[in-house]
Amino acid sequence: MSWRNAMLATSALGALSFGGAAAAQDGTVEEIVVVGSQIEGAKVTAALPVTVVDAAQLDSVAATSGDDLFRSIPQMGDVSFNSSYLPNSSNSARGDVGSVNLRNLGVGNTLVLLNGRRVVAHPTSRADDFLVPVLTYNTNAIPVNGLKRLEVLRDGAAALYGSDAVAGVVNTVLQDDFDGLTVEAQYGGAEGTHLREGEINVQAGRNFQEGRGNISLFANYTSRTALNAFDQDYTASADKRPLFIGTRFEGAASLDGRVSQNPWGNFTATGVGTVRQNGVAITSSAGAFHVQPAGFSGCQVAFVSGTCLDDGSAAVSGADRDLRFDTNAWNTTVIPELKRVNLFLTGKYDITENLRFFGEVGYYTATTHATQTSTATLSSLPITVPTSNYWNPFGQAVFANGQANPNRLPGLNISAAGAPVTITSYNFADVGPTKVDVENNQWRFLAGLKGEKFGFKWEGALLYSKAEVEDQSDGISATLLQKQLALSTPDAYNPFNGGSLNNPSVGDATPSSQAAIDAIKVRTIRRNTSSLALADFKVSKVDLFTLPGGDLGFAAGVEFRRETQKDDRDARLDGTIKFTDIVTGVTYGNDLIGSSPSPDTKGSRTVTSAYAEFAIPIVSPDMEIPFVRNLEAQLAGRYESFSDAGEVAKPKFAFAWDVIDGLRFRGSWAQGFKAPNLEQVNATLVTRSNTRTDWIRCEADLRAGRIANFAACSRSGSTTAQRAGNPDLKPEESETWGMGVVYEPRFVPEEFGRFTFTVDYWRVKQEGIVGLFGEGNALTADYLARLNGSSNPDVVRAAATADDIAMFAGTGLTPVGQVLYVKDQYRNLQPQEARGLDIGVMWNLRGTEWGDFSVNFNAAHLIKFYRSPSPEIGALLAAREAGKINPGTTITGGGDQVRQDGRPEWKWSASATWSYDQWTVGAFTQYIGDVEDTGLRDSAGQAWIVDSQITTNLYGQYEFTEGLAANTRLRLGVRNLTDEKPPVESENGYLGSLYQPYSRYWYVSVRKSF
Repeated sequence: MSWRNAMLATSALGALSFGGAAAAQDGTVEEIVVVGSQIEGAKVTAALPVTVVDAAQLDSVAATSGDDLFRSIPQMGDVSFNSSYLPNSSNSARGDVGSVNLRNLGVGNTLVLLNGRRVVAHPTSRADDFLVPVLTYNTNAIPVNGLKRLEVLRDGAAALYGSDAVAGVVNTVLQDDFDGLTVEAQYGGAEGTHLREGEINVQAGRNFQEGRGNISLFANYTSRTALNAFDQDYTASADKRPLFIGTRFEGAASLDGRVSQNPWGNFTATGVGTVRQNGVAITSSAGAFHVQPAGFSGCQVAFVSGTCLDDGSAAVSGADRDLRFDTNAWNTTVIPELKRVNLFLTGKYDITENLRFFGEVGYYTATTHATQTSTATLSSLPITVPTSNYWNPFGQAVFANGQANPNRLPGLNISAAGAPVTITSYNFADVGPTKVDVENNQWRFLAGLKGEKFGFKWEGALLYSKAEVEDQSDGISATLLQKQLALSTPDAYNPFNGGSLNNPSVGDATPSSQAAIDAIKVRTIRRNTSSLALADFKVSKVDLFTLPGGDLGFAAGVEFRRETQKDDRDARLDGTIKFTDIVTGVTYGNDLIGSSPSPDTKGSRTVTSAYAEFAIPIVSPDMEIPFVRNLEAQLAGRYESFSDAGEVAKPKFAFAWDVIDGLRFRGSWAQGFKAPNLEQVNATLVTRSNTRTDWIRCEADLRAGRIANFAACSRSGSTTAQRAGNPDLKPEESETWGMGVVYEPRFVPEEFGRFTFTVDYWRVKQEGIVGLFGEGNALTADYLARLNGSSNPDVVRAAATADDIAMFAGTGLTPVGQVLYVKDQYRNLQPQEARGLDIGVMWNLRGTEWGDFSVNFNAAHLIKFYRSPSPEIGALLAAREAGKINPGTTITGGGDQVRQDGRPEWKWSASATWSYDQWTVGAFTQYIGDVEDTGLRDSAGQAWIVDSQITTNLYGQYEFTEGLAANTRLRLGVRNLTDEKPPVESENGYLGSLYQPYSRYWYVSVRKSF
């Protein structure tokens, strides 16, 4: 097959700006694309946009993980499963995990195959843009150095492959059929940080029975140190204000990410009204007070060790802002410490000339260790300090053992029995940072037979794959804590001792006793599992019968699969162990401080499917029809029956039209579907807490003159949402179509190389996307309703306290209490539409006296990404547009999404490679366009712009051919040569869904073959 014909047959847009197939020195290639068609040996993929990355092309990217690799493909969207997403919460997928998101259509909309068959999903979910739990294939489970090639079908393919192939299909093909031994070692690190990474790769294989059989093994071991928050200025502190000096957001209060839950503590003395000492009010009329350094304004009475008590809650949005706790102060982990092992064994044996056995055994394990911030309280789980507490300043005058209370303040206007104190807001900094250990395991077993009979190629296999995650982290038991709080000895836990006088926002300089700390700490364990069992049988014939235009190809198959997922929460979270307050008698649904109740989730489904595909030759070159040199089409359809989501049947049509030699037009139309995942269907109650802003309180601050605009509002806090699964969810429907052109100019002489130009336009429309209204939107709706004299019933609040009433005094607004929780349920939402353009330019020149050259370019342009807002969200957007609510509010879930957060308008990559004798030099350049940071808006509603970035990788290598060093390759490389830092973002300092949190990275590798 000539280079040109192979290029047209594969229609491969050069992945990572490389050509779609690796050419041999004589200018011929082997047809390698298997994704996009089930007809073995057919050229129907000529009609489809397929990106192919081979092992040689991976070198320029220098990826050390699947996450690195997928981030470098322009058509891949943002990476929402990453180390910066809620690393301190066991509700998120943590550890060695990355996600797949083709076209930015969302995690779960891209089907991932391994050697042509499905892979098991990572069992731990995270919330997507619609706030529903989504599942991904873990890209870090891909052994990057064991890849033979990576194939990306950038086209809807549910008609061929089934559910999830809405945006396309990624097929990872691992190395096999190897005879020999190759060992490679690599070491690298990020400049100016503690991140260091070493790996060893072994590939071994052996032919036997005179080539009838082969067994091949790929093995990888990776060890990486952690990237620490203190390593770089943009992660060193949760207070991001210094990063925005000189911008229009300089000094914006919302940039101060230090949390209001701090070791200084906010408390409420219950049942006694205003507490006074010698006539001086220590608390508000509702009994609220807080501890602060004596040097801060507002002190009412002196307390212990340079501290004082002040009435009311701390004004952390104003005078007491420096009491906020810096969650990065523990030198938290940005990227965790890692140990990873990947083993993959393949085998084959030709039983007869027309019958082959093949098999796979895969094993992946990764353990990570991370340091995250200390535990803080949630309003949904209040803790009462009994009057018997040794440190309670309003405690009993005399303990039950007859001992006088040395810490009760003198001169109080309360009885000798004392007053219990509720911990309103507190960070257990003296307990120390949270240690998080995550272990991922994944197994894959496959056995199959393939052969040929009556001219048909047939293949069948049995597959079983399982993934497990064990997430262990430090925690604090509410039951054990209150037990320790009830003690009348110095070993009682002391929440009243404040933090650090020298640096109030960091740490706790006066910790409770070690005995008290040890008594309340627990180790929590979350175990998640998922499995995939699959049996399939398929047949294909490239020449079923002959038409005037050529041979008609045919394929058909059946598949049965069973999928399971189980989320086994810690007993202190799932309701097995509950907390009953010994003072109030109230029972709560969980026993873990800082976490919301999370019942276990378990679900399974079976799927039966059948498909058929035809490759239809319509016009062939020998028919000599003007302007129709060649015309062929693909027609396919698939039926799937889900045990829980009903039945679907979807078609696909594609065509390829060669106008003249070297000019091809191609197009496709397909319908697709995505079944709701098992957690969306089976979850009984999903309680999640996210930082949300209570806009009605911002309005009160604005009217009272406490803030100048909403950008300065800091009325944000942990808001609990009670979400529920929905067994009545329907599959998400989609329609995809695309048009493209592939052009290779024939007038260019061969001595100038081969040029290829590709342009593809695509559009995807989706309906019934599973989502939520969202607790953030619910609070905005409550804000709008309360401005008009009503309220949002889904926002459940506590009764307004005397302090709340004082806060709203003079504003003309009705006082409201704190948000207890927001009610929500998963549902099928309004449609969304995305459109874009892929552009590829490839040039290759081989066999010259100066060596071989290639220069390539690959771009992805997002033209449109529009989500039709639900009626409720549409009403909020209209209200904001009409000025009925402040333009500084945040509304999610509708409108134009281009350049929003992780969706840049442009992404492109370019590369250049030169090889001469034993020398090879390669360069890779990547551009990511700017995006709006929707979490940071000014008073006019204009968002902060996260800048664009261009980075360049460079490597050089030499292959020794003589003496003891023969068959040895030495490579030196650098990623991000110009040391570009990730552009500044408001929440984490960098946008983890688009950028890695480090800059220049050096590496060296040595490979030896035997």
